[in-house]
Order: sequence, then C-alpha cells, then structure tokens
Amino acid sequence: MSLFGRKKATDRILPEHIAIIMDGNGRWAKKRSLPRSAGHVAGAKTFKTIARYCNKIGIKYLTVYAFSTENWKRPAEEVEGIMNLLRDYLKDAENFKHENIKVKFIGDLSPLADDIKELIRKDEEGSADATGLKLNIAVNYGGRDELVHAVKRIISEGTPPEQVTEKLISDHLYTAGMPDPDFIIRPSGEYRTSNFLLWQSAYAEYRFSDILWPDFTPAQLERAIDDYSRRNRRFGGI
Repeated sequence: MSLFGRKKATDRILPEHIAIIMDGNGRWAKKRSLPRSAGHVAGAKTFKTIARYCNKIGIKYLTVYAFSTENWKRPAEEVEGIMNLLRDYLKDAENFKHENIKVKFIGDLSPLADDIKELIRKDEEGSADATGLKLNIAVNYGGRDELVHAVKRIISEGTPPEQVTEKLISDHLYTAGMPDPDFIIRPSGEYRTSNFLLWQSAYAEYRFSDILWPDFTPAQLERAIDDYSRRNRRFGGI
C-alpha cells in the first residue's frame, strides 16, 4: 500500500457488480441558474461516460437508478423531459454496438409510452449477444414494488409456502440470474437508499459523497473503487 493508502493496481479488488443512485441533477442545474432539464441532460452524459468506463476497466455488472416509481410525482414537464432523454439514448444505442455492452431495463415498464417500450425491446435484443458489461437501467423501479411483483408471481404459480426460499424470491426479481451488487454509490450528499435494490443490497458496501451526479467522473469512480478495495467484507462472519 502506498503512503496515501492506495493499493497497488495488482492488489486492488474490483467489485463484480456496481450500482449507482444517479442523484443531484436538479441541484447541479440550480447552482448554475439553469433549468432542471439542463441538469438531466448533463446527468445523461455522465451516465454514458461512467458506463463506458466500467466496461473498459472490467466491471461485469452496472445497475443505475434512472427513474423511480416515485419520480412520477415530479412536474409533468420534467417527467416528459426525462422520458425524451430516454428516447434519445435508446435511438442512439445502435451507434454503440461496437462497445460490447449488454443492456437490460429493470422495473415496471408497463406505464411507459408504447414507442419507448418498443425502443427498449429493440435495444435489449440488439445487445443480447454482447459479452462485456451487463448494464441494467432501472426505469419506473422501486424496491418495494419489485418485491410485491415477485410475491404476486410466486403466488400465481401456486407455490406452497414451505417451498418459498430466499433463492426463489431472488429468482423472481427483476435482477434474476445476476449477482447482488457488491458496491452501491450515491453521490449528491444524500444519505439514504431511496427504495433502490432493497433485497439485493443486504450485504452491499455503500459509499456516499457530496459530488452531484453530473460532476461525477471516472477519476471519482476510481477513488470509490479504491475505497471499496480496502474494506473487509465479512458477510456477518468474523
């Protein structure tokens, strides 16, 4: 370890699955006397930069919180602006096939506009054979809603109560077949989980920072990973 506490690159432990609560777009815009929509545009650019960087350094899974079940309460103009940014990302996805990123959308997609759902379908199918980063974009996602959805599916399948296990519940979540996140990052100065990956985050390491999401850079991600690498994950043991 160096004088400043940073491990050598050969010693560093990369998280297999990073999850990020992309927060602070509105405050970033307000600090600059800009409309909130400008903050969401800047945040969308940061998202693309960080996703590409995770793919570059060998992160296997990245899950980002893009739009929660509670975000519908925001002004209609702001919601529509976020949905238009989602449309732009999906329409542009064809240009990034060479990056070998496999995209999956998690959440209750049923309330989304039909054109967005069709773009999502095409994006997921178009990236299905990618072998690099597995990118999960949480849209109309809520951790409690996800658990309700899973329980309803289990009941509808007629599963006897004695056969309900943790694995069975995990297999009915939106993230079925994926490892739980090792490391959850929340910029923006807020210190709460905001209904994000409630089941999956049982043993995740968290890092909170005051950086607003549009200002989050690959260098800050590297510092966060260095912090994660120094932690001793005991999973309830000694």
